[in-house]
Amino acid sequence: MKGSLKTQKRLASDLLGVGDKRVWLDPTKFKEIKEAITKADIAELVKKGMIKKKALVGQSRSRARALHAKKRKGHRRGLGSRKGSKSARADFEWVDRVRALRNELSKQRKNGNIDRKQFRILYKKIKGNAFHSVTHMRNYIDNMKRGMV
Repeated sequence: MKGSLKTQKRLASDLLGVGDKRVWLDPTKFKEIKEAITKADIAELVKKGMIKKKALVGQSRSRARALHAKKRKGHRRGLGSRKGSKSARADFEWVDRVRALRNELSKQRKNGNIDRKQFRILYKKIKGNAFHSVTHMRNYIDNMKRGMV
């Protein structure tokens, strides 16, 4: 039955603009469909509803949405889900370091260890990732006072 309607299916797929697999032929109207041999005949059968275009079969996102909802709540972050080290998973490591450096810089200015111009230079250096710790910056300021930098 299926093999004998190959031509009709091909013509219908051309007409409907879809692949062969998305063409539905009414199994109760087998004889009428078999007699249709031109595109005009096939177009008439499409108009009558004997030949139809099947809907696209999509992939459901319901499971993905449920998963993302759990992740938003902070779930699914247990030991078995972790790949990197603690430091590799730390999101705000750079931000924390920059905040600590900027706080220390403000203290240094407040105590009178550095003036406004030096403050601005050091602030830019912090932004440019020049210091890897507060101690490193303190040593730099000490060397700056001594005239070594």
